[in-house]
Amino acid sequence: MQRALHDILENLDCRDKEISLLFIDDDGIREINKEYLGRDYPTNVIAFSMTEGEFGDINPDMLGDIIISVETALRNAKDAEIEFEEELDFLMIHGILHLLGYDHETSEADARRMEEKERELFFALNNYMIE
Repeated sequence: MQRALHDILENLDCRDKEISLLFIDDDGIREINKEYLGRDYPTNVIAFSMTEGEFGDINPDMLGDIIISVETALRNAKDAEIEFEEELDFLMIHGILHLLGYDHETSEADARRMEEKERELFFALNNYMIE
């Protein structure tokens, strides 16, 4: 995990930035999702930026927090027929991109831009060729 996180940040030219990672179960992420995002269901990953808002410039090296549900990640990996570690890589990439301002919920164009960057980073991290 540490190597993957380092490689993702390096690829994004964020090698000196900090991120906190929290791995929890579905019940835990459901509580966070409900309390902070108003969504009463478990999800795979949630990211909280530390660079936005009124105090976003206090520690510019701290990008934010990424919370991953291990239970959902396991199910998603099984459904997609990929290795669990690959799913975790993807979720870290997804969370980091959110911390850097990417958003797939604002428009189709933004969603495509984020998906392209996810794919690029995932393939680079796992030494796959882009087709």
